[in-house]
Amino acid sequence: MRSHGELHLVNRIGWLRAAVLGANDGIVSTASLIVGVASASTASSEVLVAGIAGLVAGSMSMAAGEYVSVSSQSDTEKADLGRERQELIKQPDFEREELAQIYVDRGVEPVLARQVADQLMAKDALSAHARDELGISEMMTARPIQAALTSAATFAVGAAMPLLMVVVSPASMLVITVSVASLAFLALLGAIGARAGGAGVVRPTLRVTFWGAFAMALTAGIGHLVGAVI
Repeated sequence: MRSHGELHLVNRIGWLRAAVLGANDGIVSTASLIVGVASASTASSEVLVAGIAGLVAGSMSMAAGEYVSVSSQSDTEKADLGRERQELIKQPDFEREELAQIYVDRGVEPVLARQVADQLMAKDALSAHARDELGISEMMTARPIQAALTSAATFAVGAAMPLLMVVVSPASMLVITVSVASLAFLALLGAIGARAGGAGVVRPTLRVTFWGAFAMALTAGIGHLVGAVI
């Protein structure tokens, strides 16, 4: 049989999730901030300053948040692997039966399941238990630095889009221009993310656009009320 490589889209989950989250948050939060501040009848220069501050603060927040959260996942994985390593040393026979039972539960005949468990444990017992007992695999393992850098970079790119609209839009049309352009950016992001993940385009695009519109409408309403009061 010829050996052949296959490109599985699940390999992209780690960075794709962080990229979509960062870009989506960058567009939605920065556009909402701009629309909210602009709705309070603030000067265009102050709106731009608020947007830039939101971009910088948001990028750093995304990087820190992703690093901390994914590091927690990584710590949990390492702790589980450490416990499993000790169990393999102290009670290898029990661990072998446990692994065989996993295969039996999946539909493998008991005798064959024990043979498979024996062979896998002879090659790399910890990897076999990590994959089949704990659900930890190389492609799905936590990568804190990758997640942090990806989220920060894509947040900045996403936030730059509504900021560009502030620069090119007249003050009287700023709210509507930023809102419409940001929704278009969100729709494009949803479509790109869906295509990169091998999913259908329509539902993800509608989903990300709807929640972006909701966030901007809510922030614009609050900004208008606060502006009227002040």
